[in-house]
Amino acid sequence: MKIRITVNGEMVIATLADNPTAKDFYSLLPLTLSLNDYAATEKIAYLTRKLSKAGAPAGSEPAIGDIAYYAPWGNLAIFYKNFAYSEGLIKLGKIDSGLESFKKDGLLKVTIEPISNTQ
Repeated sequence: MKIRITVNGEMVIATLADNPTAKDFYSLLPLTLSLNDYAATEKIAYLTRKLSKAGAPAGSEPAIGDIAYYAPWGNLAIFYKNFAYSEGLIKLGKIDSGLESFKKDGLLKVTIEPISNTQ
């Protein structure tokens, strides 16, 4: 599942994982969100509803470019720096290109949409 994230007019391409949480996230698209910086490591935004945690691991260790869901808070996280293992963090996918768009200060308005197989 490929997605396009438009950040201040810049296009970012990502690939979602083949897991129930990522598929549930994909079902919410398209989305327009405001991403805030968190811990100078990731950009986060709260989703409109909680995502499925079916079959999800207890946690994960995020790397640069990971897209994840933090189940305890119900937020989307896009990591622009590596971080330590976090309980309740479920990987949704990975940024393929355009990660530098998230390394900007302040609030980022983004639109996330599916990329169909015909595009």
